[in-house]
Amino acid sequence: MEYEGQICRGPMERASYMLPVSVGCSYNQCRFCMLFKHLTYRELPLDQIEAELQRVFQAGGNPKTVFLGDGNAFQLDTERLLEILGRIHRYFPACETVNMDATVQNVLRKGEDELLALARAGVRHLYLGIETGLDDVLASMNKGHTLQQAYEAIDRIHRAGMIYDAHMMTGVAGKGRGLENAQALADFYNRTRPERIINFSMFIHREAPLYQDILEGRFTPADELENLREERLLLELLDTSLVYDGFHDIIPFRVRGTLPHDREKMLKKLDGAIGEQQGKEPLIALV
Repeated sequence: MEYEGQICRGPMERASYMLPVSVGCSYNQCRFCMLFKHLTYRELPLDQIEAELQRVFQAGGNPKTVFLGDGNAFQLDTERLLEILGRIHRYFPACETVNMDATVQNVLRKGEDELLALARAGVRHLYLGIETGLDDVLASMNKGHTLQQAYEAIDRIHRAGMIYDAHMMTGVAGKGRGLENAQALADFYNRTRPERIINFSMFIHREAPLYQDILEGRFTPADELENLREERLLLELLDTSLVYDGFHDIIPFRVRGTLPHDREKMLKKLDGAIGEQQGKEPLIALV
């Protein structure tokens, strides 16, 4: 597979066949993100996409699940997405679901008829980067949408018969606001009911715009102890059935399971990690 840039997809998609349909992120303005800053967004030619489908087909591939890359494949026009979906099903008759990342803006720009057509064509899971349940943090991180717009987009996803999953980041609200963000996110998720949550606990690249905010005093990062406490409160407050997977890149810690079934086990694991961090020098996830 030809792939330009860094492969980025949630762990729930590790068994999916990943089909690139674009390069980079069409938005690419979030202040914390460096995944796509070095890339110029563009859509891949249909001939190139079909050549990749042919390659996998000729190798005997017939995946049940396809994940469309890159940063927000749902940005593509509905007509183009439907053309790609048609080709996927032509080459892979076993394909039951096509998943991809999306932004709130992507969803709101598509009409209800378009969303229904995409759902009928096999689009199943849309991963939205919500990251925080606080409007002022969405604004300071330049996410490009408000909480109310996120509620509207998710409602439209559900009405079309698709499933919404959430990307989030403990620590995104900054020092001293972790528990506040956990409460706000729990309220948001309990209302919107994602099927999956992937938490990549926040790390800050020194070339990211957010690092300049730190240097100029506009943002103070939380340490990993606060991030762990934020994550614990979130898992304690979630009142909906979902699959959760949480990573901390700067410390060797990961907690995952299904709520509510695995809640106590997950909380116990977090308590252990919190205990290990207490009394240590504050650890900030800078890379």
